[in-house]
Amino acid sequence: MKIRNTGRALAAIALAAGALVGCEDPAGTGGASGGADGLKLGALLPATGDLSSIGQPMLEVLPLLVDQVNACGGVNGSPVTLITADDQTDPTAGAEGMTKLTEVDGVAGVVGSFASSVSMAGADVAARNEVMMISPGSTSPLFTERAANGDFKGFWARTAPPDTYQAEALAQLASDRGFKTVATVAINNDYGIEFEQRFIEAFEKLGGTVVNADNPTRYDPKAATFTTEASAAFGEKPDAVAAILYVETGALLLKAAYEQGLTEGVQVMLTDGVKTEEFPTQVGKDVDGKPIIAGAIGTVPGADGVGLAALERLIDEKLGKAPSAFVPQTWDAMSLLMLAAQAAQENTGAGIQSKLLDVANGPGEEVNDICEGLKLLQEGKDINFQGASGNVDIDENGDVVGNYDVWTVQDTGEIDVTDKVELQGE
Repeated sequence: MKIRNTGRALAAIALAAGALVGCEDPAGTGGASGGADGLKLGALLPATGDLSSIGQPMLEVLPLLVDQVNACGGVNGSPVTLITADDQTDPTAGAEGMTKLTEVDGVAGVVGSFASSVSMAGADVAARNEVMMISPGSTSPLFTERAANGDFKGFWARTAPPDTYQAEALAQLASDRGFKTVATVAINNDYGIEFEQRFIEAFEKLGGTVVNADNPTRYDPKAATFTTEASAAFGEKPDAVAAILYVETGALLLKAAYEQGLTEGVQVMLTDGVKTEEFPTQVGKDVDGKPIIAGAIGTVPGADGVGLAALERLIDEKLGKAPSAFVPQTWDAMSLLMLAAQAAQENTGAGIQSKLLDVANGPGEEVNDICEGLKLLQEGKDINFQGASGNVDIDENGDVVGNYDVWTVQDTGEIDVTDKVELQGE
């Protein structure tokens, strides 16, 4: 049901919606403090570029949340303003967008980004300006390491679990399906390389063999053709290929593998980076008219929070569809920013940072409705927010521990969640 190739139009619509939901400081003089004009929050997400089909539904849901909060009184007695920036799935554009949001627009918190490489570029800007950044989808384990080193000064968190866990989940899935030999192919950025390395380690620990572990196949996200990389990944005819991809470039790579006759008899295993309804269509169809990647399986952070049902009803009512991957995590990220600002009783990045773990983890009354949570905080009570994606308990490094769904591409091209992965030792 989502419309393709409308990224810039959608970004403009989202920006217009943001301007309508609060009193924006036109001169951008509020700075990171947010000033007396009310809480200003930003969204740095991919309306265009390699991950636009994931980013667009995330941008669609945020105005719904801001409208809901403003209808019940806003935060700290004033309406919330949403300001959006398109990171174009590009680290340079992402850093520029974060700089504008923090230093020109004066936001106190930012939801974003999705791509780990983009968030890595933006996180230093956010920390320097003391703006709280919560990503709904950047899953590289490098963030955990940098947070533990104090690089972000506490101004970083995420509502999607790090790929330390998802790589284990994908390796466990491969082992459970009886695959003995697997090759990897990964996008050459923070997300792809870290996931690849964690997967290799986990799969070998389970007794499997990664046939190209000593010479991993990685592709340039700015490349136009992927024939060589497809041949390298699929050429040795492993039982499966673990493909850590982005949507636009990943579709071209898998199509190249099919056109070389390399996919026959090889199980394609995918990850969260390509779980969109459009992806099977983008890869293309075989000579019989069936999706090339029919039967492909993958993993994605699951969403099973107590607030999920309410979010599903709202999106169905307002947008006429079900939440896409990472939309629940996006909803929770924005909710936490608002709740933390209310708990701090100030519309600043430092205030949000100081109260984020309190509203995410408790102790306090468990709430999943944003307006109920704001009301309790206004009354001076403690809360423990229970999100749509999960309980969003955030640790000192900004991480959450999630669960993983298994998804499958059906012969019709539809994507269905068919199972869950239970990690050994969990």
